Amino acid sequence: EEEFKWLLQEEVHAVLKQLQDILKEASQRFALPASGSGGAVKQENFVLSPSGTDQVKGVLTLQGDALCQADVNLKMPRNNQLLHFAFREDKQWKLQQIQDARNHVNQAIYLLMNRDVNYQFKTGLEVLKLMDAVMLQLSRARNRLTTPATLTLPEIASSGLTKMFTPALPPDILVNFYINLNKLCLTVYQLHVLQPSTTKNFKPAGGSILHNPGAMFEFGNQRYEVSHVHKVECVVPWLNDALVFFTVSLQLCQQLKDKISVFSSYWNYRPY
Repeated sequence: EEEFKWLLQEEVHAVLKQLQDILKEASQRFALPASGSGGAVKQENFVLSPSGTDQVKGVLTLQGDALCQADVNLKMPRNNQLLHFAFREDKQWKLQQIQDARNHVNQAIYLLMNRDVNYQFKTGLEVLKLMDAVMLQLSRARNRLTTPATLTLPEIASSGLTKMFTPALPPDILVNFYINLNKLCLTVYQLHVLQPSTTKNFKPAGGSILHNPGAMFEFGNQRYEVSHVHKVECVVPWLNDALVFFTVSLQLCQQLKDKISVFSSYWNYRPY
């Protein structure tokens, strides 16, 4: 029983401190200016590396959770015409996945800071509940980076992203940006218009992270089919760091839960 008390009073706080330190590191990776410092978040340029295609090349500029510039060259397969488009000067695209992940990390830190060193845990159940709450936030943070949103083609077509470029995107081009693990991805869809005579086999595609050639959809009283898909991406090193911190933190939480559970069942401190 003395050992269990020591665990609740000493070791739990040591683990909570360790978790706070790791998660503060993770939070800083999201390029946040320190609270109250008012410092600007630095801009980082990333060159898009084509995966098996040289049809799309470009440079993306990331500033925290905002894509503040995208400079893209697209070679059209049917006539080898080269298109160039970039964000308008007054526009930037918020990457909601990064913003959400950061918010979940900060929520986890808040939960941990609420139990400072002077706080005395009375039962194992209390620690288990705290660990579950922290793990929920960390899992959500990780899932936001590992699981991009599934979108339908009309959703991509009507997204504000299509209106951010100069020159304006031609009507037969769609683009989508998203985070997948530690990569910032750009997908370019080339479309062709379906003639009314060919619409007897028309079957609109549902939501997907990545649509394949042959996917059909209707937008603005016009039916389209995806003819070509180009996916390019760049690795963002600090996203990789954040994912490692999430994994280490989740393991620490689980280890503490396992210890508490062993003691709880052994000393009949039942966690319910």
